[in-house]
Amino acid sequence: MLMCLVNLVGGLLGCLGGFSKFLFTLILNYQQFFSGKKITLMGLGLLGRGVGDAQFLAKCASELVVTDLKPSTALRPSLAKLRKYKNIKFVLGGHRLEDFRNRDLIIKAAGVPLVSPFITEAKKNKIPVRMSTALFAKFAQEMGVKIIGITGTRGKTTTTKLIHEILREYFGEKKVHLGGNIQGLTTLPLLEKIRKDDLVVLELDSWQLQGFGDLKISPNIAVFTNFMADHLNYYGGSMKKYFADKANIFKYQNKRSSDKLFWGGKVPKLPKSWKLKLPGEHNRQNFALAVAVARELEIPEKIIKQAVESFSGVAGRLELVRTWQGIKIYNDTTATTPDATLVALKALSFPRLRSGQNPHKLVLILGGADKTLDMSELIKNLDKFCRQIILLPGSGTEKIKNKIEKKVLVKSLAEAVKVSLEFCEKGDTLLFSPAFASFGMFKNEYDRGAQFDQLVKKLK
Repeated sequence: MLMCLVNLVGGLLGCLGGFSKFLFTLILNYQQFFSGKKITLMGLGLLGRGVGDAQFLAKCASELVVTDLKPSTALRPSLAKLRKYKNIKFVLGGHRLEDFRNRDLIIKAAGVPLVSPFITEAKKNKIPVRMSTALFAKFAQEMGVKIIGITGTRGKTTTTKLIHEILREYFGEKKVHLGGNIQGLTTLPLLEKIRKDDLVVLELDSWQLQGFGDLKISPNIAVFTNFMADHLNYYGGSMKKYFADKANIFKYQNKRSSDKLFWGGKVPKLPKSWKLKLPGEHNRQNFALAVAVARELEIPEKIIKQAVESFSGVAGRLELVRTWQGIKIYNDTTATTPDATLVALKALSFPRLRSGQNPHKLVLILGGADKTLDMSELIKNLDKFCRQIILLPGSGTEKIKNKIEKKVLVKSLAEAVKVSLEFCEKGDTLLFSPAFASFGMFKNEYDRGAQFDQLVKKLK
């Protein structure tokens, strides 16, 4: 049916101009790629990206298997959005080797283990294994779309969102698109919206960049905010393997063309007169990277400055949720590493330290699931910045609890908020910056942050 439609529309376009035929050919490329294929989508999840991929693929593929380790009971919100697609077969609560044989294509989700026996099975059977964001980028670049990719251990979401805001302000909403590792957004369906000369801003984690390495592509403009220890439980303790995935953001750039790479700390600093709404020198560095991209795209300085000074940040990233009885309460749930929490402590304590005051006006909620990261530097600095530490349960907490003196152990996030406020006085700061992953108590760090927000907003 699709090919009949293609032939019909192709004939009609024969009398049209060169651009129309060019655009149609490029759209046809990705449609032909997916059309009629037997595809296995490995990973559905609850963040929306898997659902969007499944919806897009169901419209193209002849047969789609969606498989996930989680059972159907845990995936109900996602499954409800896919009920109308009759060509989807769900295999939930585990994967089956048979779904990685006799297929035309495997699309794996971010975070699939490097040594997955199911991916090994697919490769043994010479079945291509791809990732959806990388596939999008490949087809988008072939369509003449410019990809701006942002990665780094910390700061990539803030930098991505600010770049998107600046570009959208200048080029307009229809020409600028946002995707990648952004909560609630799916990238692959953007193929139906983008057009030649559009701009796409992608936040890219190390797992998504594995897919770029498989296809040997890199964004046209690459931003690398910083590189710190993270995800070492996934990479078997190897920083080299972690960096190898990250490096795909620039590895395949064409040095003879207009491709550009911007490294954290290697771009001009923001003018001191520019007033940011977000605290911390790390945010000034993130903003400087966004400004460097905007200048590369020849956006007027007046528009850049206006966007920078009006940008209020991203939820769950050192976000001021509320001031309650004179206590400032910050949600930093996406701080899943000790480096991130230490940066937050420094950012919120900097004004007092600069003026020579005692920085001990901060109560910290910490703890969660272990990621096998070195916590020694954070633990060494807790006494310097914190009046009191409230520890959430988790495998990571168990490893460090005996090394922290000023601590209270709690059993739930609700108890953590209640107890932490008992240690706060007017003028103090309460910081929720866990330094660990969210496994066990929460669905993910976004769920963790949402629960914290609800507890804080209910305070009377």
